[in-house]
Amino acid sequence: MIKKVVLPKGRVDFTQFLSGMPARDYVFQNEPYDEQIKEAAGFIRDADAIIIGAGAGLSTAAGLNYGGKRFTDNFAEFIEKYGSEYMRDMYSSGFYPFPTEEAKWGYWSKHAYVNRIEPEAFPLYEALYKLVKDKPHFVLTTNVDHQFWKAGFADEDIFATQGDYGEIQCEKGCHDKVYDAIDIFKQMNQARKDCLIPSYMVPKCPVCGGSMAMHLRSDRYFVEEEHWHEAARHYAAFLKEHKNDNVVLLELGVGFNTPIIIRFPFEKMMREHENWVMVRMNLEEAVVPESLGKRAVGINEDIAKSIEDIAKSINDGKRVDE
Repeated sequence: MIKKVVLPKGRVDFTQFLSGMPARDYVFQNEPYDEQIKEAAGFIRDADAIIIGAGAGLSTAAGLNYGGKRFTDNFAEFIEKYGSEYMRDMYSSGFYPFPTEEAKWGYWSKHAYVNRIEPEAFPLYEALYKLVKDKPHFVLTTNVDHQFWKAGFADEDIFATQGDYGEIQCEKGCHDKVYDAIDIFKQMNQARKDCLIPSYMVPKCPVCGGSMAMHLRSDRYFVEEEHWHEAARHYAAFLKEHKNDNVVLLELGVGFNTPIIIRFPFEKMMREHENWVMVRMNLEEAVVPESLGKRAVGINEDIAKSIEDIAKSINDGKRVDE
């Protein structure tokens, strides 16, 4: 049984443009959760290679929540200084028009510290690595929190398309280089007072002398430096190497914020490779093209629970075979 996506009357939904497919082809699957887990486990067990597509929902499921108590506990001084109407969560607060460089880096050094520097590898990321580590795999991600590296994934197997919270670049992208800022952010975090860092800590571009910015894709000045291009080449090579293999596209927490990076390309590749299958996990947006039939599983459940249950199903299957 499948259930069609029905939009409220009068609502305009951009999903009508999904991968060139009509929106009516997208459905929430109604198969029982246990059956979906068995199907996903079978896909992964029989795969020759796995491509992970990871969005913000994966880190949220892991515990890296940008709102709620985690935000108010860590950013109380910013909320008090700038107002709760502007400081609602860590994501939206990053767009605040900070009046000075001292204020800007006061916020971003804190943001980078609590989301990139301080956290160890989350159990969900470690469980994901354990799930795929024995097969050829590659990670395509829009996440910038460095969790894949921390969990044990190799650098050559990761393409982080949107940057990294631990790096900075020239604000105007005057040259194609990014700079490790981990130690700088640690120092800023210790020296910050009243939400501001000391003026002498404000980073300046070593080439043009202008302002620096986080290495995050937010405008046309985002720097795609050599390591970024190298990762892109590794991804292209992986796709080419396994184009005729049985490949699982394992999509985790990818919504409709930046669907053209992972979600839409995955659907396009599914149409181009009849022997590929897809597992889409998303607590609220696991719609899949009905035309893909049994080649796609859309699991609307907590990702941490689903990964745990898939791993258990695979292990149970191994014991039965043995």
